[in-house]
Amino acid sequence: TLLLNHDGGIRSDITVARLARDLFQVGVNGNLDLDWFIRHLPADGSVAVRDITPGTCCIGLWGPLARKVLQPLTDEDFSNDGLKYFRAKRAHIGSVPVTAMRLSYVGELGWELYTTADLGRKLWDTLWQAARPLGGIVAGRGAFNSLRLEKGYRSFGTDMTYEHDPYEAGLGFAVKLDKDDFIGKAALERRKADVRRRLTCLTIDDPQAVVMGKEPVYDGDRAVGYVTSAAYGYTIGKGIAYAWLPAELAAPGTTVHIGYFDQRIEAVVAEEPLFDPTMSRLRG
Repeated sequence: TLLLNHDGGIRSDITVARLARDLFQVGVNGNLDLDWFIRHLPADGSVAVRDITPGTCCIGLWGPLARKVLQPLTDEDFSNDGLKYFRAKRAHIGSVPVTAMRLSYVGELGWELYTTADLGRKLWDTLWQAARPLGGIVAGRGAFNSLRLEKGYRSFGTDMTYEHDPYEAGLGFAVKLDKDDFIGKAALERRKADVRRRLTCLTIDDPQAVVMGKEPVYDGDRAVGYVTSAAYGYTIGKGIAYAWLPAELAAPGTTVHIGYFDQRIEAVVAEEPLFDPTMSRLRG
C-alpha cells in the first residue's frame, strides 16, 4: 500500500501484514516513515508504534523450486491453499520461528521469511543446506533489480518520490477512492483526471547498450524526461529502463532515445509487466 502526502504525492510504498486482531507488522523505507506514523497516532493512545528493525532479519526465498526447498523443512502447509498469495503465517523452519509472508519483489514464487536477528544465521544455514541440492543460488542486488524491473515493480526513492502521485506512477490500483476520507484523498480526486506524465517501461534491443539510470530521454532533439532505474533483463533478453515521460509519449510502441554521454540509444515504450503478466508464477 501507499502513504500519501496531503497533496496526493507518494510519501512511501510500504507492506502491512496483519498478524493478529490488533497487531500489524509494517515494512517501511526508513525513519521518515516511522516519524510519519508517530505524528499521526490517535490522540487517545489506542495505537502504539514500535521500531523492531534492529532485532529483526529477513531472508527472501524465491524461484520455481522455492516450495520444494521450504516444505520439507516445516510441519506447516505451504501449498497454494495452505498459504495463498499476499497472505502471512507464523511457522517454524527447522527449529527457527518465522513470520512468512507470501510476496515477492522479484516476480517468482516464494516468501519473505522474518525472524529475530540472533537466529538469522541459523535460518540462512537451514535454507541454504536445503536449496543447494536443488541448484539454489545466492543472488545479490543486481539480480534483484533486474528481476523486479522485468516484473514492473517500482522502487520508492528511485522511480517515484513525493512529487509523483499514484496515477502517474502506475500505482492507481493501490488506491481506493471509495474509502472513507484519508490523507491525500481530495487531492487525488483532482489529480486522477489530469495525468500529464507517466512512469514508463522502455525496452532496448541493443545488447551492448549501457543505461544505468538518471540519463535524459529525448523525443527527437527535445529532452522530454529521464531514466529512473535500468538493468538488463536476462529473462526477456533485452535491456530495460523505466523513465518519466510526458503522457502523450507513454503509449506502447512509441520510440524515444536515451542519452548516454555522446550516444543516443534507441528505446521503445513497452506494455508492462514484461514478465508473467498473468501472475501465474507468483500465484502457483
